[in-house]
Amino acid sequence: MKAEIITIGDEILIGQITDTNSAWLADQFSKNGIETYQVTSVHDAREHILNAITNAANNVDLVVITGGLGPTKDDITKGVLCEYFNTELFFHEPTLEHIKKRFGRRGIAINKLNRGQAMLPKNCTILPNELGTAPGMWFEKNDTIFVSMPGVPFEMKYITEHELLPKLLETGRTTAIFHKTILTQGIPESMLAERIAKWEEALPDFIKLAYLPSPMAVRLRLSAKGENMEVLKQQVVQEVDKLIPLISESIYGYDNETFSEVIGRMLKIQGKKLAVAESCTGGCISHLITAVPGCSEYYNGSVTSYSNQAKENVLGVFHDTLEEYGAVSKAVAIQMAEGVKTVLNADYSVSTTGIAGPSGGTDEKPVGTVWIAVSGPTKTCAEKFVFVGDERERNITRAAQTAMQMLRRLVLEEGGK
Repeated sequence: MKAEIITIGDEILIGQITDTNSAWLADQFSKNGIETYQVTSVHDAREHILNAITNAANNVDLVVITGGLGPTKDDITKGVLCEYFNTELFFHEPTLEHIKKRFGRRGIAINKLNRGQAMLPKNCTILPNELGTAPGMWFEKNDTIFVSMPGVPFEMKYITEHELLPKLLETGRTTAIFHKTILTQGIPESMLAERIAKWEEALPDFIKLAYLPSPMAVRLRLSAKGENMEVLKQQVVQEVDKLIPLISESIYGYDNETFSEVIGRMLKIQGKKLAVAESCTGGCISHLITAVPGCSEYYNGSVTSYSNQAKENVLGVFHDTLEEYGAVSKAVAIQMAEGVKTVLNADYSVSTTGIAGPSGGTDEKPVGTVWIAVSGPTKTCAEKFVFVGDERERNITRAAQTAMQMLRRLVLEEGGK
């Protein structure tokens, strides 16, 4: 089954909001044997919506539309769908009762606009929305399935998980698609491709390899299509087993794992604790770590020592070190890492100090210069990086990700001793 996702809303096209719905839907479809053929965003305009639906129907088996189902005048999706399917709106009493209950729990009386959400196309199958007032709608025409859902992400996700996917699987039109992603770090894409070239050439025809590079890592995604999911999984696992010996030192995880999750798992196995000292990254590393549920088992906390005074008074960085080398230096990074490890009683620590930009750089220390130190039970080391560009947010993100990489390598190394 091939699908096209159509998102409706001027707010998407003017960049006011990011279309996260399409990415989430495509991921869910892929996990359930549905190939996303295309993603389209359109204005809140009748002709634009009609053209998008008509074009999609010529190319795919499933058209999923999100947005434009609210109670206000700019929400025109239902009217356009009535026009496309040659039907009219009718009053759906169960939907009105659902709306009344939701508003009643909040002590709010419904108005004419809210009642209008109970007007639905006659020939649709209604997909209940327990988390909102606008239900999903399922249509069929010329062997193509059309589904319209609210654009509110948590409502769309609820309908997809509880109504749409089960109903699609019942059609028997989905195929088995299995993805496995190998996460690598520390080896450029070109060198990686060269090292695994013979393995890649020997892959079966039904397994495809994609290289997904980012500034800090390269993901290798294996995608297999067939009739039997369990058979596909076994065959992909066999190919991964052949790949691992070729690049074992560069693999840090699989699928959707993050550096934070991988590091956390290693720390729990070792029974060790972690602390963080941040200057230029301003808490970004701490955010990455605490995004993992259960991190309290190994994470003691952090110190965001932005000023020199905080570096001295809280972390114990020597005043003479700051005077001689400056805050952005190897010596200060090391003293920050060792200081926070002592202050927060941890086994491992990581620190950052640098110039995120866009101003503050010098010829000796340009914008993007960052010193990162990591400290473990038996060793402390630091490394200097100069990230190109003066975009502050990008430099902070790259510094935080690089710090996590260094920390992972140290935990892996120290854990083996």
